[in-house]
Amino acid sequence: MYKLLSTTALVLSLIITGCSSGSDHGINFPASTPVEPTEPTEPVELTPLPDYAKLQQAYIDATVESGRSGIYSAVLLLSQGVAPDPAGFQHGLEEMNSRDDTADFNLPGLLNILYKEADNDALSADLHEQIRSSVVNFKYWPDELEEVVGTTDNLNMVSWTENHFILFASGGYLAGQLYPDQVFPASGETGREKMVTFKPRIMRWLELRYRSGLNEWMSNVYYNEDMPALLALIELAEDQELVERARMVLDLMIADMALNNFRGNFGASHGRTYTHKESGHRDSTRGAMNLLFGLNEQDIGNMTASLLAGSEKYRMPEVLYRIANDVEREAMENHQRIGINLEDAADWGLDPNVLEDGMTFLTMEAYTHPLMIDLFYEMLNAYEWWDYRDFAPFKEYKEVMDSPELRASVAASFEWDITRNMRPEVNLVSYRTPKYMLSTAQDWRKGYGGDQQSIWQATLGMDAVAFTTHPAKESESGGTPSYWVGYGTLPRAVQVKNVVVSIYDVETREGIYYGKQPLYTHAYLPRARFEETLKEQQWFFAHQGDAYLALWSSDPAADWITSTDPDRAGGGDYEIIANGEKTIWICELGDADEYGDFAAFRSAILNAPLDADAEALTVNYQSPSQGSIEMAWEGPVLNNDSEVQTRNYPRYGNTYSDAPFPGEDISFTFGDSYLRLNFENGVREASAYLD
Repeated sequence: MYKLLSTTALVLSLIITGCSSGSDHGINFPASTPVEPTEPTEPVELTPLPDYAKLQQAYIDATVESGRSGIYSAVLLLSQGVAPDPAGFQHGLEEMNSRDDTADFNLPGLLNILYKEADNDALSADLHEQIRSSVVNFKYWPDELEEVVGTTDNLNMVSWTENHFILFASGGYLAGQLYPDQVFPASGETGREKMVTFKPRIMRWLELRYRSGLNEWMSNVYYNEDMPALLALIELAEDQELVERARMVLDLMIADMALNNFRGNFGASHGRTYTHKESGHRDSTRGAMNLLFGLNEQDIGNMTASLLAGSEKYRMPEVLYRIANDVEREAMENHQRIGINLEDAADWGLDPNVLEDGMTFLTMEAYTHPLMIDLFYEMLNAYEWWDYRDFAPFKEYKEVMDSPELRASVAASFEWDITRNMRPEVNLVSYRTPKYMLSTAQDWRKGYGGDQQSIWQATLGMDAVAFTTHPAKESESGGTPSYWVGYGTLPRAVQVKNVVVSIYDVETREGIYYGKQPLYTHAYLPRARFEETLKEQQWFFAHQGDAYLALWSSDPAADWITSTDPDRAGGGDYEIIANGEKTIWICELGDADEYGDFAAFRSAILNAPLDADAEALTVNYQSPSQGSIEMAWEGPVLNNDSEVQTRNYPRYGNTYSDAPFPGEDISFTFGDSYLRLNFENGVREASAYLD
């Protein structure tokens, strides 16, 4: 959440003067738009399958050799009969006992140790008891309000976002299964009762993720938190319904990574990310990419990679390995529709009048949406959240929040600002060739405030990336959104294969969370990370090997500025600033196969007709590769006079998969390899699994 900047008086005065809402209302499950698959011109040579068991053991051996401490390394050390350093548990156990934020990240590792290593001579009795005590005395849900001796609820433990939801729910269930007769002090439930409480929550999370995808879409940070929770269920749960459904959702997360990475860099548009997007070497998913696909690099101590290495019960379908390694395909265009709209809640079995459903709504961080504000107010009271770190600022507005009429007015009037970290349905496109990838959240929430989203990114290598944002503030400190993370105001961005047009109209109204936003936008284009960079006219050019990038700004004076952080991005200049409340950016990618040398690419771009009016927020670009692209702040986007489809994508639409939205029967094929899934019927069939 954010620091609230305005006063109650300002809020009330703005309501009186009649601020308007910019809400868009969705419709119920429109038919998915068919996607034409892109096929290679020649047969693609199959990559030999690896010996996965050897890769697992190699990761375990590397962990032991590294001497790395920490809970997830200890899981593997203990499996080899090696005693872990108790000091490596100190921070995690302190987080558990103080109920600190991210304490739940420890649960899959700790539970693996309790389940598998309780009788291991390499685990001291004292350390085992410390782990057991931290798990039994933990608080697993906001309605567990009992005080527990030896723990401190410091009022900053987030339990409701998508990754936290499944970590807490799976942790509570598995702790209950392990200690069925134990009374858990925070809830007063026995372990058996805890299992009954948490199974429906887990199943709801799994079903929504299967049918609609993860609303923290393509997160190169939070996929690394979701996956350990699923692996813990797969490895430790005795209920086969939970195990099989968790396997299916994990399959789909791995499919997301296989389809939306460029040679191991998870460089897609992201629902949540931080400065990780600046380099594939910083991806929290890099260890899983390496172990599963042989891409990116080994990451010892990584949560997901460690549990994958130690897993005996999850094996990846071979078709996902083949898709991830199909890197020489001439072109692959992937369309995915992800998430839900609150207006469609009833169609998903959710009710904004039911307290239990509140935590599911908060997985998409819909705190103050007009349809959610009353339920959120009920949750603040029921869970005693008024003094929680993220929600304490609402106490300043208690007068407003206590009045149904006033809170409804505020939610409607300031929706553009106070729903900035919400993630409703998104339609994602990723266009990948052997030389580059471009990925965009199509026409998503333009004009709203943003938080940790990354709307578009061009990826030419592990460090050779480019994107634009609108800074919410001049600093990277004090939470998000900030200077590079997220957006003060979201753009209208639309991609046509290898071209993306991004239009910004910075919000100048005074918000509750953010006001006086900077009147400029900027690009991240790190000169040190490309082999060659230069500016010609209003175009910025860069190349990495045979991959070429062109970036245009509507500000003629835009240029690289002297770096304020000399250690960032390999040194050298990395930021381009375009001044103005209204700005337009265009990015086009190409390669040597299409243009020959870099000079020919630059010549083609410089000679391409371009008519743009930043004040009017209109652009007509005659792309050398895609022809005419016409776009404005409102209305359809045209490519060669045909409307570009930016809505109603399928669950998966690409050369390997054509699955309508919402997901029911989902399958992937590559030659003779296949994976077929059906959540409702518990079907998971594959041609083969890596072993």
